[in-house]
Amino acid sequence: MGKIIAVANQKGGVAKTTTCINLGASLVATRRRVLVIDLDPQGNATVGSGVDKNSLTVSTYDVLLGKAPAIDAIVHAEASTYDVLPTNGDLTAAEVELMNMMVAREQRLNKALEPIRDNYDFILIDCPPSLNMLTLNALVAADSVMIPMQCEYYALEGLTALLNTIEEIRGSVNPNLEIEGLLRTMYDPRNNLSGDVSGQLIMHFGDKVYRTVIPRNVRLAEAPSHGIPALQYDRTSRGAVAYLALAGEILRRTGEQQKEAV
Repeated sequence: MGKIIAVANQKGGVAKTTTCINLGASLVATRRRVLVIDLDPQGNATVGSGVDKNSLTVSTYDVLLGKAPAIDAIVHAEASTYDVLPTNGDLTAAEVELMNMMVAREQRLNKALEPIRDNYDFILIDCPPSLNMLTLNALVAADSVMIPMQCEYYALEGLTALLNTIEEIRGSVNPNLEIEGLLRTMYDPRNNLSGDVSGQLIMHFGDKVYRTVIPRNVRLAEAPSHGIPALQYDRTSRGAVAYLALAGEILRRTGEQQKEAV
């Protein structure tokens, strides 16, 4: 059964989409089957994977509202090497319609993924930069949450709200939800503040903080405009190498967890 990871942080600009795209490509490079779900109405993960969001006939919107099964909406992003459940601006309307539903509105994505979950080793959900109904659907469907964050003090404040939301969901509709890990992104070792905040994260969260650090890297910023991950754009770049390292770290952690379960 595929592992579902929601990549979430209500703060924008912390590399959620960059992480989904590049981690997805890196996991495929290790021969894993990967699906990236774009749950942000901006559709950046869709475009960054090389899929034209303006020509979609079936999207995440249709899947969430039960108008089409997920298998009909999934497309294979040839250049990016993984499958994508794409989206566009229609998803904004889906959020409004979900809010008006009275029964199991937070379970829509979870139910939609059940028939296809075994088709993948990893399913990565790119969440919108807010704690709204779309993010709630992602957290209910997910096994764990990956939290990308910049090493700055405002990021620490936003982290508290997200952790409280995760606790509430764990206590109600998804008791198995775990924190997959905290990922330090756009890291600049020359900045003393980055080092200070990084130290605080490690002190409070210990091994939940990934050892892998994603640096500021121009290739990571350029790759989406070409509709491909950094691994295809420049595999020797620091950003591409960092996400390959992150994929390896996740696979090691997953293997260790499976051994403990056995």
